[in-house]
Amino acid sequence: MSTFDERAKDWDSDPAKVERARVVANAIRASLPQKNNLSGLEVGCGTGLLSFALQPDFASITLADTSEGMLAVLAGKIKTAGIQNMLPLKIDLANDPLPPSHFDVIYSLMTLHHIPDTGLILQQFFKILNPTGSLCIVDLEKEDGSFHGPAVTDVHKGFDRQVLQRKLETAGFIEVNFSSVYAVKKLISGMETAFPLFLAVAKKG
Repeated sequence: MSTFDERAKDWDSDPAKVERARVVANAIRASLPQKNNLSGLEVGCGTGLLSFALQPDFASITLADTSEGMLAVLAGKIKTAGIQNMLPLKIDLANDPLPPSHFDVIYSLMTLHHIPDTGLILQQFFKILNPTGSLCIVDLEKEDGSFHGPAVTDVHKGFDRQVLQRKLETAGFIEVNFSSVYAVKKLISGMETAFPLFLAVAKKG
């Protein structure tokens, strides 16, 4: 069982995570093209907090994750709410065959820093976006490793904007824009520390 499987049942009980999803959803919504019938893919959806906040803006949303525990909680929430346009999907886009569907918008929140090969996953996103589709990534600004602590070594320590922009452009994306969107507050050595998050928006060229 993964760490995320273990944390799934209590994930939504953290008010900070709920508020973060709300703020990020508003920022992503403001960046989206004003179109009807948008199809969306959330990568690393967890329990779906972000997609539930964005659900009214999309005709359909596929919610992808590798954690069975998170997806089980998500499926229960979708059923309870009677939502018809959200579909959970267990998939690792870096290693599994890509889904046959293509999407108008791909978005993620605090997922990219967990994926070892950033360049590869951006190429995968590019492949399954519709022409002129949009990619919206929210993640950590470059940090010193304090966010996860020294015991966690299998994550990126945030991202330098210029480096990530070059990776996006190498994957084929154009019109890359960054903005500051939120700050996660954590106690580090007894002191409250703010870790800024960026929103990177890019178009399929």
